[in-house]
Amino acid sequence: MRESNIPFRRMHNLHITGARMEQSEHVAQQLGALQAQDYHQALWAIGIRTQSATTADIEQIIENRKIVLTWAMRGTIHFVHPENIRWMLKHLASRMLAQDGRRLQQLELNLEIIERCKRIIYDALQGNKRISRPNLMQLLEENGFHTKNQRGYHLLWYLAQSSFICLGPREGKQQTFVLLDEWVPAAKEISRVEALAVLAEKYLASHGPATVQDLAWWAGITLSDARQGIEAIRSRLVSEKISGQEYWTADNAPVYAVNEEPAVYLLPGFDEYLLGYKNRSAILSAAHARHVIPGNNGVFMPTIVIDGQVSGIWKRTVKTKGIDIEFNLFASLKDREESIIEAAGRYCGFMGLPLAETSFQLVQ
Repeated sequence: MRESNIPFRRMHNLHITGARMEQSEHVAQQLGALQAQDYHQALWAIGIRTQSATTADIEQIIENRKIVLTWAMRGTIHFVHPENIRWMLKHLASRMLAQDGRRLQQLELNLEIIERCKRIIYDALQGNKRISRPNLMQLLEENGFHTKNQRGYHLLWYLAQSSFICLGPREGKQQTFVLLDEWVPAAKEISRVEALAVLAEKYLASHGPATVQDLAWWAGITLSDARQGIEAIRSRLVSEKISGQEYWTADNAPVYAVNEEPAVYLLPGFDEYLLGYKNRSAILSAAHARHVIPGNNGVFMPTIVIDGQVSGIWKRTVKTKGIDIEFNLFASLKDREESIIEAAGRYCGFMGLPLAETSFQLVQ
């Protein structure tokens, strides 16, 4: 396999190019999980992979409990299909909790305090109720639990990864919380060995070609666990070497078509195409990484991808009558500006608003 083919094959397997999915929930099911730290960007991460879904469509399937938001992997919020959420929390999120002792001490939290708060939250949410984050913080304050300085946020983070609560649908601009056991149907438990195999299969089928290091990074597991997951499904994988590095992909992955169009995409921030790999050099030049991940602090900007390469970043301003979009390119691409505007039109169609003003400039 030539290294130059990696971006195109990944885009195809991630359903950015090629056949898009009919049902939005299938995106979370096939990709395993999609990071949803930025809620609106995450909606677009699903939308760009579907045939015709809009923001309203995806929010409806959240309401219908066909995809779930919670801290599923790496201590970060993800969209997850409900049939996968419990084993992911048990076998992936538990590792984050095991490493949380020092932070609990810093915030003056302990298991006794957490249990007390858990009872307060359970009494408030039981019976399929949902409560917004500010109201939940107020409830805890009224019961003597101080939520300032990240204490309240960390408590919710801890309880979500403990399979107690998850995020519910939005109320206006506020996220709500619900009891996981009421929101998501019970599922058959699987062993850690089975979980690692399922995880590896979902990841390599959707993100391949990828390395064992990529899998370990994406799932927040050890290299040993990643190798164990790959070994369990080795008979259904194809292994290829590039520059001495071993890449894996599913043996039934569809062959991508060269020049699948359109070749220009406005991807959301935190999209799996960039975020889903430890090594991103195949699609992002080191010289441009500081613009896409400013401060190298884990925040990923929305990207302009042209012919498989991250070629710039974009910024939207949503107004009543339309959306203004600013394109910041890494190099002058006058011959691609029309295609970039067409890609912006697809995003605005997803949002249900017209494209208003556009502007191009070079990143300094």
